Amino acid sequence: MDPTPTAPPLPPVSGLSRAVISFLDGELRERGALSLASGLAADLETQCRDLDRSLVQVRSRLEVHLAAYSSFSDRVHGSLSGITAKFAELLSLVAAFDPLSDGGGGKRILGEELPALAKEVARVETVRAYAETALKLDSLIGDVEEAVSSTLKRKHSFAQSSEEVRMHAIRTLNEIEDVITQVSKLRPRWTHLVCAVDHRIDRALAILRPQAIADHRAFLSSLGWPPPLSTSTSANPDAGRLPAVPNPLLTMQGDLKRQYCENFLSLCHLQELQRRRRSRQLEGSNREIALHQPLWAIEELVNPVSLASERHFSKWIDKPEFVFALVYKITRDYVDSMDDLLQPLVDKAMLAGYSCREEWIASMVSALSTYLAKEIFPLYASQLEEESVNGVRSKARTSWLHLIDLMISFDKQIRSLIANSGISFSLMDESNVQKLSSLSVFCDRPDWVELWAEIELSDTLDKLKADVDNERNWTKKVQGAVLMSGPEDYKSPLVSDFFLRRLSSVVDRSRSLPDVPLRSKFLKLVGAPIIQKFLDCLLVRCQEAEGLTALTDDSALVKVANSVNAARYVESVLREWCEDVFFIEMGLGEGDEPGKSQAEEADFDGTVYGPGSGVFDKEIRKLKEFGVEWVEKISVVVLRGFDVSSRDYIRNRKQWQEKSEEGSTVSRTLVDALDHLQGKMSVIEDSLNGMDFVTVWRKVAEGVDQSISNGLLLSNMKFYNGGVERLSSDMEVLFGVFRTWCLRPEGFFPRVCEGLKLLRMGEKQLKDILAGGLERFREEGISHLRVFEAEKIAKNRVFTS
Repeated sequence: MDPTPTAPPLPPVSGLSRAVISFLDGELRERGALSLASGLAADLETQCRDLDRSLVQVRSRLEVHLAAYSSFSDRVHGSLSGITAKFAELLSLVAAFDPLSDGGGGKRILGEELPALAKEVARVETVRAYAETALKLDSLIGDVEEAVSSTLKRKHSFAQSSEEVRMHAIRTLNEIEDVITQVSKLRPRWTHLVCAVDHRIDRALAILRPQAIADHRAFLSSLGWPPPLSTSTSANPDAGRLPAVPNPLLTMQGDLKRQYCENFLSLCHLQELQRRRRSRQLEGSNREIALHQPLWAIEELVNPVSLASERHFSKWIDKPEFVFALVYKITRDYVDSMDDLLQPLVDKAMLAGYSCREEWIASMVSALSTYLAKEIFPLYASQLEEESVNGVRSKARTSWLHLIDLMISFDKQIRSLIANSGISFSLMDESNVQKLSSLSVFCDRPDWVELWAEIELSDTLDKLKADVDNERNWTKKVQGAVLMSGPEDYKSPLVSDFFLRRLSSVVDRSRSLPDVPLRSKFLKLVGAPIIQKFLDCLLVRCQEAEGLTALTDDSALVKVANSVNAARYVESVLREWCEDVFFIEMGLGEGDEPGKSQAEEADFDGTVYGPGSGVFDKEIRKLKEFGVEWVEKISVVVLRGFDVSSRDYIRNRKQWQEKSEEGSTVSRTLVDALDHLQGKMSVIEDSLNGMDFVTVWRKVAEGVDQSISNGLLLSNMKFYNGGVERLSSDMEVLFGVFRTWCLRPEGFFPRVCEGLKLLRMGEKQLKDILAGGLERFREEGISHLRVFEAEKIAKNRVFTS
């Protein structure tokens, strides 16, 4: 019997890899897991057999792919061999035709001749494209020139009208423009071709546009345009309402209306073509002027109306109100036909950004402005010059202001016509606003603005003279002088309201100017001198009061207080105005002087005057400075009176040397001084505005604090127990006077309060504080007195048993 087979010996641990050891440790962690070793071995054998089968399959697939790659490589090698043979054949052929060729001929072909050949082919292609484009453009321009010549000579068949030929020419011109635009974008180097085409087109348009306009004028004339104006131009206001003149644009019917529409359309198409050309020619620069010109067809409606109107205008040189009335009537009577009949035609012509209503109104306003600039204003200016030379006052100034009033009123009527169409006037840019304002005449004549400002200022100051001379206007208060910025009652005299009303009128007139720099200039020439005149009047009154009584009299104080109130009120109103967008726009251009820092533009109260602060910033600063100066003087006058009346109280040394409680009574001399102080403050409180009165009583409190601390506490007077009690009682009475205006007046007398605090301390405490120095003083709340001052007060304290 064979012996039982023994298990194969295990391999040494050193012969096992780390992965195997890690695997066995994971699977056979415990002794009991050894019974599962046979199952684990079976699983491993199964996994090995599966891996062997996968490896066989991968090998078979790899052999298939290698065979396919070998076949593909053979084919590529064969192709490359064929290319090499062909290339060698090409080299031999080139060498046969090139006697200078050698072994490097192929390289020369690849490196030099082939790129040159490619460039030549590209050049030939460019020449071909250039020739084709030039031939096409020449053909199209030839058609245009033939059409223009045909239109000019009027040699057409009955089936082909002049308008049809013109429209054909315009369509051809648009086609040419399309080609030129494409060339400009894709072939920017073909500038000579573009210039040559533009030159020929300009010559064609130089004939086509005048001819089209002439035909349009002739057609309008055949329609009866302009309508008769005689029935609308009666200068007699009692003539009654005359029958309305029929509008030829609305009475057209049938073929006549169709022909007018075609004629109008051709003119619009021609203008759109011109706009496209100018837009292309000005590419990369400011194209606003080119992109939006007045509508030609509307101008042709306005020009004959303007010429017909001027025949009536010449009769009304002395009555310009009739001129404005006639222009407005014509503008209003025909504006609806622009919307109903002509606007659809403009839209059909693809003229973007044009409103016939707006163009009609703008053209009528422009015609009026031109007439005013050529006939009316030069006449008035010459009359004013004669007046200045002769020194004889004439009606020229009155006529000038009356004309301005008419222009402002006319512009308001024009704005209402614009608003009726749904166009927001406030959203228009400055150029459009100028077109719709008769005051645009001043945009080109700043010298007339200066002349107007001089007349306006003189007239305003003349009207204010009577108000300023009336003394009642300086004593009677403005009713309800409360601003939106706060409920403060300024107690301002009525004269300040008169100045503000006149100034507001000037501001309102400046709003009608269509140019922001002109508004700013006008307000600086008129508004600023009015404010300066107001400030001069205030200063004169204050100086008179100061010179007569040195402000010791109550009436003089009231006079100065009223002037301060007026300055404060006007300053507040101007600040409120300057927060409006109208003033901010003008202020944006101010304060841009080179070399001036923002700090230099700052006021003493921290207010910064610079860009955007308002056109009256300098005047506001002057009013502020005036108020501060005279409030300071009022405070000084009150303090001076208190110093005089309290002199005996300050000099009485004996009263502080009382050793008993007998000194607790209030000093009679102080009561008299406080009566004087309270009387003056009562007068000031009744007459001065609240904000400035707060400044006055605080300055007075500060001055009294300084006066008592320096004249009494810091002098060489000795304070006994009774004297300290008397001083405490006196100061309570003083604080009571100021308690009328604040809840805790002690806070406004810091030096007196701290001095009293030292005097009330016991002897030992006082010595400890003095020994502790500055740090101990701060701990005790003594911060307004310096150390040496506190030491001096302490040395004046006399302690008795």
